[in-house]
Amino acid sequence: MLLLAGLAAGQAPAAEEPLWELGVGMSALSFPDYRGSDESSFFAIPFPYVVYRGTFLKADKDGIRGSIFDNDRVDLNISVGASVPVSSDENRAREGMPDLQPTVEFGPSLDLTLWRSQDQRYTLDLRLPARAAVTVMGGMDYVGWEFSPRVVLDVTDVAGLAGWKLGLLAGPIYGSQRSHDYFYSVAPQYATADRPTFEAEAGYAGSQFLVSVSKRYPKYWLGAFARWDTLNGAVFTDSPLVRQENYFAAGVAIAWIFKKSSRMVEVDD
Repeated sequence: MLLLAGLAAGQAPAAEEPLWELGVGMSALSFPDYRGSDESSFFAIPFPYVVYRGTFLKADKDGIRGSIFDNDRVDLNISVGASVPVSSDENRAREGMPDLQPTVEFGPSLDLTLWRSQDQRYTLDLRLPARAAVTVMGGMDYVGWEFSPRVVLDVTDVAGLAGWKLGLLAGPIYGSQRSHDYFYSVAPQYATADRPTFEAEAGYAGSQFLVSVSKRYPKYWLGAFARWDTLNGAVFTDSPLVRQENYFAAGVAIAWIFKKSSRMVEVDD
């Protein structure tokens, strides 16, 4: 969802744009209860649309970042993620186990531009986000970290359609023992004949492949994405809580931009 919303601010290169823009949007998303679950849920989630093009701080299609490096090919951004709550009473694999509380993830992301076409229509990046997760209900408990390097190709005016953007993302995921334990371990007191004890380990957690499209209009923005996850080879695939190793997630969103700064600033990209 955050990648989808992050594309919202993208526009064709221009000499000047507003210093800031504000809006609000609504997304419709279909996700599995957790990675590896064979049960999915539908979510209608509002989100803020915020763009800030300051000299030292920026929040735009590339995320939230400070101008730490005076280099147009290296950015240090803030990476944010989240997981949804799961009621064990409504998930067959977790029946009788503690509920999964929703989590938020924060951390740095070192983003490197590997290649950019002369006309700025194509950009190939290597992004290296590392995030720590905490629960946000029933207390803020640390539940491990995740590192997910990915290669990202962004295309502007895709297929000759003015203003339409295409994003392609692919990469592996690695997690800590504590992160995998939270989602995939089965303690002895929760073991059953169909759900044996399992202790998760740190390591490879599968890979993700994502495609997204979006278009910015003067007063609103439209976007959609589809993501394919594979858990083949992940260190926790033997967990009885993993019911499927490959699955899709998808979503659509629309945002309305209702306020812009009267002050204009130069934008390089």
